[in-house]
Amino acid sequence: MRGWRCKRRVSLLQPLSSWPVDQRRGIAGVLTDIDDTLTTDGAITADALHALGALKNCGLHVIAVTGRPVGWSEPFASTWPMDAIVAENGSVALVNATPSNLVKRANTSLHRLYQQDATTRAKNFARMQQVAQRVLCEVPGTMLSRDSPGRETDIAIDHSEFTQLSSEKIAHAVRIMQDEGMSATVSSIHINGWFGSHNKLAGARWIVRELFGRELATEMDRWAYVGDSTNDQLMFEAFAHSIGVANIRRYEHELTHRPRYVTQGERGAGFAEVAAALLAARAG
Repeated sequence: MRGWRCKRRVSLLQPLSSWPVDQRRGIAGVLTDIDDTLTTDGAITADALHALGALKNCGLHVIAVTGRPVGWSEPFASTWPMDAIVAENGSVALVNATPSNLVKRANTSLHRLYQQDATTRAKNFARMQQVAQRVLCEVPGTMLSRDSPGRETDIAIDHSEFTQLSSEKIAHAVRIMQDEGMSATVSSIHINGWFGSHNKLAGARWIVRELFGRELATEMDRWAYVGDSTNDQLMFEAFAHSIGVANIRRYEHELTHRPRYVTQGERGAGFAEVAAALLAARAG
C-alpha cells in the first residue's frame, strides 16, 4: 500500500526576533496602519499608546497611514504621540505642524493637507456617492461604513466591522468600484474606493516630503512599516523592514506580498512588540 503525506502550507513569515539588531538600530521612522494594528476591538490599547510615545521620545518619526476617514482620525491625531495621520488611503493628512501650505482646522491645533485640490475633491465626491449607491443596490446586504460622514475623498462599504459580507460579495463590490474607474482595496473591516492615483505608499512618500523635506524612496531602509491586512500589501512589498502583527496570519493565504516579519502578539500587543524591538536595539 502506497503511503501518503499530509501537505502543509509553510509560512514564509519570519518571527520578529529574527530582525537583525544592526538593521533595527538604523531605523529612523515607523509607518503604521491603525485598525487591528494599533487598535484592538476598535480602540487603541494602553500598551500600543505607550509604545507610540516611547518611539517618539527616543527620536523616531511615527506616522499612521489608514483607510479611515479624516473626520474619524481627528481626535487621534490630536492626542496620540505621532507626527501625522495620513487618512483615506493617502489622500489627506492631519498634522500638528504649521507649514504655510496646511489648512488649519478651527478650534483645534490640527492642520489638513490634501493631495487633490478643492475642485477635484468636490467633483470626485459627487461621483463617489453615485458609485456607492450602485454598490448598495447591486450587492445584497451591503451598507456604508458608519464612519462615512467623516469621509471626504473616498467611500467605504462595511464588510466586517458592524456587519459580515461573504468573500463573494466583497469581490462583487470591488468589481463595481473598479468598473467605475475607481481604485479599490479591502482592509480588515472595510472595502474602500476612490478616484485618484494616491494610495498608502504614495501617501507615505508625500507626507515625509511635506513634513521633513526628505524623499522616502531614497531612505526606505531607514523606515519600518507595520500592518495587518490585505490592503497593506503595497507597503509590505515596498519596505524591507515590514512587519505584520500576528493577526495577519488569517489573511496569509490571500497575500501576494507578505510582511518580512510577524509578531507573536496580535493587534496593539503586536505593535508594542515592534516598538520594544526598536527601543532595545537603540539602547544596546
